[in-house]
Amino acid sequence: MLQFPIPPICKIMAESLLLPLVRGVAGKAADALVETVTRMCGLDDDRRTLERHLLAVECKLANAEEMSETNGYVKSWMKELKSVAYEADDVLDDFQYEALRRQSKIGKSTTHKVLGYITRQSPLLFRFEMSRKLKNVLEKINKLVEEMNKFGLENSVHRGKRQNPCRQTHSKLDDCTKIFGRDDDKTVVVKQLLGLQDQQKVQVLPIFGMGGLGKTTLAKMVYNEREVHEHFQLKMWHCVSVNFDIIDLVKAIAELATNGSSAMLGSIELLQKKLDEVIGQKRFLLVLDDVWNEDKRIWEDELKPLLCSVGGPGSVIVVTCRSKQVASIMCTVKPHELAFLSEEGSWELFSNRAFSNGVDEQPELVTIGRRIVNKCGGLPLALKTMGGLLSSKQKVQEWKAIEESNIGDNDGGKYEVMPILKLSYKYLSSEMKQCFAFCAVFPKDYEMEKDRLIQLWMANGFIQEEGIMDLVQKGEFIFDELVWRSFLQDKKVAIKSAIYHGDTQYKTFVCKMHDLMHDLAKNVTDECASIEELSQQKALLKGVCHMKTSKAEFERINGLCKGRKLRTLLAPSESWKDYKYNFPSKSHKDIKELQQVLASLRALNCSPSPIVICKAINGKHLRYLDLSGSDIVRLPDSICMLYNLQTLRLIDCQKLQQLAENMARLRKLTHLYLSGCGSLRSMSPNFGLLNNLHILTTFVVDTGDGLGIEQLKELQHLSNRLELLNLSKIKSGENAKEANLSQKKNISELLFSWDQERYDKPNGVEEVLQCLEPHSNIQKFEIRGYGGLQISQWMRKPQMFDSLRELAMSNCPRCRSIPVIWFSVSLKILSLQKMDNLTTLCNNLDVKAGGCITPLQIFPRLKKMRLIRLPSLEIWAENSVGELSDNLVTFPVLEELEIKNCPKLASIPVIPIINDLSIVGVHSTAVGLVFMGIHLGSWPFLASLTLGSLEDIPMLPLEAQQSQSQMPLEKLERLYLEGPNSLVTSSGLSRSQLMVWKCFSLVEQLTIHRCSNLVRWPTEELRCLDRLRFLWIKKCDNLEGKTSSCEEETLPLSLEELLINDCHSVVTLPPNLGNLAKLRRLGLSHCIRLKALPDGMCGLISLRDLEIHGCPAVEKFPHGLLERLPALENISIFECPELGRRCREDGEYFHLLTSVPHKYIDF
Repeated sequence: MLQFPIPPICKIMAESLLLPLVRGVAGKAADALVETVTRMCGLDDDRRTLERHLLAVECKLANAEEMSETNGYVKSWMKELKSVAYEADDVLDDFQYEALRRQSKIGKSTTHKVLGYITRQSPLLFRFEMSRKLKNVLEKINKLVEEMNKFGLENSVHRGKRQNPCRQTHSKLDDCTKIFGRDDDKTVVVKQLLGLQDQQKVQVLPIFGMGGLGKTTLAKMVYNEREVHEHFQLKMWHCVSVNFDIIDLVKAIAELATNGSSAMLGSIELLQKKLDEVIGQKRFLLVLDDVWNEDKRIWEDELKPLLCSVGGPGSVIVVTCRSKQVASIMCTVKPHELAFLSEEGSWELFSNRAFSNGVDEQPELVTIGRRIVNKCGGLPLALKTMGGLLSSKQKVQEWKAIEESNIGDNDGGKYEVMPILKLSYKYLSSEMKQCFAFCAVFPKDYEMEKDRLIQLWMANGFIQEEGIMDLVQKGEFIFDELVWRSFLQDKKVAIKSAIYHGDTQYKTFVCKMHDLMHDLAKNVTDECASIEELSQQKALLKGVCHMKTSKAEFERINGLCKGRKLRTLLAPSESWKDYKYNFPSKSHKDIKELQQVLASLRALNCSPSPIVICKAINGKHLRYLDLSGSDIVRLPDSICMLYNLQTLRLIDCQKLQQLAENMARLRKLTHLYLSGCGSLRSMSPNFGLLNNLHILTTFVVDTGDGLGIEQLKELQHLSNRLELLNLSKIKSGENAKEANLSQKKNISELLFSWDQERYDKPNGVEEVLQCLEPHSNIQKFEIRGYGGLQISQWMRKPQMFDSLRELAMSNCPRCRSIPVIWFSVSLKILSLQKMDNLTTLCNNLDVKAGGCITPLQIFPRLKKMRLIRLPSLEIWAENSVGELSDNLVTFPVLEELEIKNCPKLASIPVIPIINDLSIVGVHSTAVGLVFMGIHLGSWPFLASLTLGSLEDIPMLPLEAQQSQSQMPLEKLERLYLEGPNSLVTSSGLSRSQLMVWKCFSLVEQLTIHRCSNLVRWPTEELRCLDRLRFLWIKKCDNLEGKTSSCEEETLPLSLEELLINDCHSVVTLPPNLGNLAKLRRLGLSHCIRLKALPDGMCGLISLRDLEIHGCPAVEKFPHGLLERLPALENISIFECPELGRRCREDGEYFHLLTSVPHKYIDF
């Protein structure tokens, strides 16, 4: 394998993260709080000396990093410096903590009072202890500075700007090299270029994406395309690379236009005239390859006026770049984002290289090769490199060895892939480098939560406030930058829970890292490791201070981390094993050892957290604490001693009734998560003093002093979601107004909830709601338990909801109307439940029904609507004089509609693009309209349908039956029959019923739930479902399962999954069960009268999962069955005493189950 030397700009060592560390510690040494306490203790001279030494080191550290690449002594010195810098950080943190402690005792932060305060702890003892620590650090740093002065390092201020070697590319395509997976991209870009021919001004089209994706290759494909060659009168190619000099760039373009060099002066004005002369009005294509400049001013003010003032109509500049920021600065048309190769394209590229040098494409190598391709994640550079590396490997063992290693660890990855990625890393700021490197603490393919990640960055001091940006905003900025630059990817909104099987779910942004970016992160830092990595390379990983582990592995921390001081420890409950794991008790010695390991801890997530870990924490340094899912009833007072705490997560602490009394002392607290703490009675007193809070998920109103709604007044930074509970305890409207919600413009989601006393004073409730008017930026609004008759005046203003995307009202039995949102262009989701007095969805429309010919469009952007238990709802819409408009109403973009238990609702609006329709418990007329819509094909996009009604299906006219009877719903995949249902009968189907079932012929999933009139297996109905793959019958109490002798083919042969749950009357299963050759899963649950499985089940040759739960009368398998299920992988037997006994050890079936990989048999 040919190896290339690593360019100097790409040799980025782990020590490059030392510079921001030293800078941060130097900044802390200059902190006002630290200075105050050191001056009080008579240690300020030592503090200033430490600050000066750190600043001196910082100035020469860049040169030291370069020297360490070839000088082992300097490299060793830098490792020692990092250790001492962390030690100094802890000492300075102790001073800062002491200042915060004294402030909290006084209640004010004035320097005078801090100096004058005498603590109950001995000031003399503190001074003695801190003097010893500070002098110890100073002694070490002095020694390091003396050594540094012998290295002859240059001060970064006096060093000239280093010229980076430019990467050079050309426009020529190698005719011998086949390009895979980019034909579609080429077609799109060529079409864009040719489609700009009528544009008078020069257009700029960026192609951007992660390093190694093939942006330059795509640009070459486009540049050399015949249509492009014929379309443009002049084509030019220039590789810009990292040295973005305007004059050199324009000179190069002028020379390209004349096909030769010429002597040109460096005047911008002369260069402009030269471009006019050589390009003139020609339609040109200019490719600027590998652009890195992110300075908008340089492009807008200097380069763009020069390049875009020449050329004829249709001229285009194509830019290739890695950063989305570069693309957004330069583009005039939508940039083309280059994606990773598909699985098929990846394999073609890899196999073309790997099997091109005499290596046979044998099955075992193909299997290993596909796994290696998956590790490359669709990155062409990695695929080519790994394919080339393996093209000289003939043995299976060699391929396996490469598969088991990280791509960045083998020669191909180390010398070809990593340098390309490191070039992007080099252009990150110091803060971004630290934040990116920290992501190595998570395993590959881990889904990282954006907010949690930012909070961990904050806790570790990786980000600093800048200008008007606070820490949270700075963290958001860095996260977005890392996504834009492809260091993080797959950013999306996901539903998460704090612990495994947690009851509380929340929406949050998540992201992942490409496997190669993860390799890069591991390459640039030695501070992140897993328990497994530590156990394998304990001696090599001395610098580890950030760790993620499972709760079960946590036991090994003491032994593996001895002599280390962790700063981040993440042991969340993320699996069933973690969920069930109980920490064993610890001895005093074990706790002492754990205290040493956790002495410098900044961030801890161990949820649910055992008391032993809490005892071992040094609270002075802790900034992030996650106790989610814990069984605590009262938050301990010791929490109030964590004066540096920024983030406290208590999600799903369901037994928590009371917060700590003095939480108002935690003045640095920025994020407090209390979602799912359903037993919480009130907040802590004087909660409003926590005016640094950005996230407060829940506020529980109480009546005591310092516990009311007025505590929200000064919390002006609150953002995202806020739930206000126990609103019945608000004293008056004036009291409600003190919450100052209308000024909290960063809150995007708001929940108002009244408790059980909500109906006592409905008039007072209306006044309270009126005075809780929020800011109009609100995007999601929920009201629960409101006891008033009318909505508030501010809810009648359409402009109040200009940003509203979701509205939910529930348990409001007296309320007669909903907010005026029916013409909102932002509303996407509407949910109304348990509103007994609501008769009309939309009123006062100010439209005369009689004068309308076309349907009236309400909720023009609504995508999802749920109407549940609205017993009085009759009318969709009426105008200002009370005229009904139901026959005119249309929901133009509604995709999901659920109507349940609204017995008076007799009509269905026009819903042309409905995708998911659920109609249960409505008026018979509405049911008839549903069946009519099915007959007439009114819903061509319907994919999921839920029906529940006892009403007879209305007959269509004969001509309609003849013309429509054979038209299936082409998109319908899922059918749910809920409750007593007229579509299922115990006798033969009527003609109308049969017509409807034939419309369901393409259904793949059928669920029948609580259908009391289902007595026999629905043979005739199932015959209509030619493509049925999934059948689930549950809680059908009258289903016995009997069939007539002529009904042998009860189940469709296409069936892949069959689940029968809680059908207590079932005595026999369908007779043709054994004929289902495609069946992969069979589940029987709580069929208490079922006595045996049918004979003939040996035909289930595809069965992988067999589950029998709560069927005590089933005592054995049919003879020979277990020997004839070749695909069986999972068998689960619970609450079947005799059958379970036969399957356990010493039972007659035990030896027959030895070949089944996964067995779950209860005892």
